[in-house]
Amino acid sequence: MRSTESIRSPSQLAKFIASLNGIIVLLMLSLPTFSADEPSHTAWTDLLKDCVVTLGDGGATAADYDCFDQKHSALKGYLDELSSVTPQAFASLPKESQLAFLINAYNAWTVELILTEWPDLESIRDLGNLFRSPWKKKIVRLFGQELSLDDVEHGRIREKGVYDDPRIHFAVNCASIGCPALREEAYTGTELETQLEQQTRRFLGDRSRNRLQRNTLEVSSIFKWYRDDFEAGWRGTSSLPEFFARYAVALDATPQALTSESLEIDFLSYDWALNKP
Repeated sequence: MRSTESIRSPSQLAKFIASLNGIIVLLMLSLPTFSADEPSHTAWTDLLKDCVVTLGDGGATAADYDCFDQKHSALKGYLDELSSVTPQAFASLPKESQLAFLINAYNAWTVELILTEWPDLESIRDLGNLFRSPWKKKIVRLFGQELSLDDVEHGRIREKGVYDDPRIHFAVNCASIGCPALREEAYTGTELETQLEQQTRRFLGDRSRNRLQRNTLEVSSIFKWYRDDFEAGWRGTSSLPEFFARYAVALDATPQALTSESLEIDFLSYDWALNKP
């Protein structure tokens, strides 16, 4: 009774509660923390390192589809790994890891699509017809669904209010010469910011696709097709000139020249030939 009575006194009770709270905090700190692990993209990186050829000064790459074909079982194994990721597991990932996952999935299944008719095609467009584009074929197995490349890009990667990053247009690769480079490594959540910045500068620095000629900026048709993405306010950029001004060094220009009222923007023709060596 004596010990109970001492605990019931206001001062002793306060000390007891304080000590108990301290014990609880220590126990919580000692518990392991759990977070969703990013799916491994090592197999995709290995394939890319072996089968992607860097061209010229590094602004573009080519895909060695003979190499991918020889390593087709490894590619299929990687695609199976992606297919095994459940919607719940994907939703638990950080957004950077989600976006990296989707970009890798798009690029890997694009290679898989090319291999369905390789070597008997000169363009990814050869895989479509008057009634259905190759990007609408249900070839992607993700989250228990049969999706198309368009579903992945426009329904997931570009979904409004989710990632809202126009730099994805320099990461997804449509197997064509006009496309930004197929990166020589997989995208990962931890490196995504650096990778997207590198891809953006890499693409804008390619003078065959983006160049300033006096008062005219000649750029890829990507900026025409997806203009809304570049003018949606990403990091304060609400116009194409403002976006270009962020990357003035890559364009070998000054921010002032790229935002001048006298600047004209022309969109170059897109080369749909296959991005083979």
